[in-house]
Amino acid sequence: MLTLIGFFVALFIGVPIFISLLLASIIFMVENGNQLLLSSITIQMDGVLNQSGLLAIPLFMLVGELMNKGGLTKKLIACADLFVGGFRGGLAYVNLFTNAMAASILGSATAQISIMSKLMIPTMVEKGYDKNFSAAVTIAGGLLSPIIPPSMLMIIYSVIAYQPVAVLFLAGTLPGFLIIFSFALVIMIIGLVKGLPKDGGYATHESPKADFIGGLLPGCIPLSIIILILSGVMTPTEAGAVASVLSFAIGSFVYKELKFSDLPGILVRVAKSTAVITGLIAAASVFGWSLTFEGIPDQIVTFMASLTESKIVFLMLIYLLVILLGMFLESISVMIVIVPLLLPVLKTFGIDPIHFGVMISLATLVGLVTPPVGPGLFIAMAIAKLQIIPLFRAILPFLFAMLVSMILIAFIPELSLWLPSVFLK
Repeated sequence: MLTLIGFFVALFIGVPIFISLLLASIIFMVENGNQLLLSSITIQMDGVLNQSGLLAIPLFMLVGELMNKGGLTKKLIACADLFVGGFRGGLAYVNLFTNAMAASILGSATAQISIMSKLMIPTMVEKGYDKNFSAAVTIAGGLLSPIIPPSMLMIIYSVIAYQPVAVLFLAGTLPGFLIIFSFALVIMIIGLVKGLPKDGGYATHESPKADFIGGLLPGCIPLSIIILILSGVMTPTEAGAVASVLSFAIGSFVYKELKFSDLPGILVRVAKSTAVITGLIAAASVFGWSLTFEGIPDQIVTFMASLTESKIVFLMLIYLLVILLGMFLESISVMIVIVPLLLPVLKTFGIDPIHFGVMISLATLVGLVTPPVGPGLFIAMAIAKLQIIPLFRAILPFLFAMLVSMILIAFIPELSLWLPSVFLK
């Protein structure tokens, strides 16, 4: 247990996560006098970072940056308003469905919440919507980003758990639609109870055809990524490269909002984000390696088996554990820490690792909207100048819908596994 204790102590005193992971591992190795392990740290880190699948991470980040800078989000908002803007609470639906479309490109919940908060909250407030409700819809929509393919969390899980990313992308599709439906249901109920404004829609657009085509083009990018990967024509890395070129071409030559002078800033942001993620993955591989030598996975299997023999109860315990960790750590960190620990347990309970990947991805998202860390909450609070208690109260119906969806996905594995079984036989 020395490795785990060292990790949480370092984390508690404010040491960055990747350093905490390495520090805890080194403490264990020194304590046990295992010079072989200690001298093999760099070999272990090099081994995990040499996986070609990791190259997809910066490329998908680049796609998100290029499309955002190239005016993607504004085009998606106009396109979504054509179809759902005319309903009661129309702008809330526009917010949700724009988030759903943007989720398939941006891949990062915090980035998406930041972008959409700046665009949608002022627009909704101007049309008579409550500010906290507007922020709550925006935050809820941002939660779709890590589950709707192509998803950054799915790529990271595929690397950690050695699972095919194409299968994970398909597995996240139906759960993503389920969550969109549950959030739309929440908006409909609130719209009927509170009498939300009814505005927008097809009739309010000066050029509906242009707005539709404008939103259709960026929508083709994630679709092309998924088709290229699932058809076996390209690997995720190659598809990410093609999508980056398409994103640049559309932003520069079609929308004419992306300039060559924007590229250095975009590339620097992508490089910084990639360095953080790959650093975490490398440190986590050493951490998981140390835990294995210490026998922690076997202890967890024994402990879980002593608690319950029920697969469903086990999955609920995992949800609880991941949600609690997610209240203090951000999504990627939770996944990197928890997945290596729990993978050996899956076989004991007969849990499919693909289904487990979808569940873990969903569970880590809850932490984005729950204090004390809750980065999604604090981003929207800072942008819209809101107080945490009224905002958290406004997000609760969406959080409840999310939890119900998560329970359904746990009880019905086919929601995750049916599409892969149909398309990837």
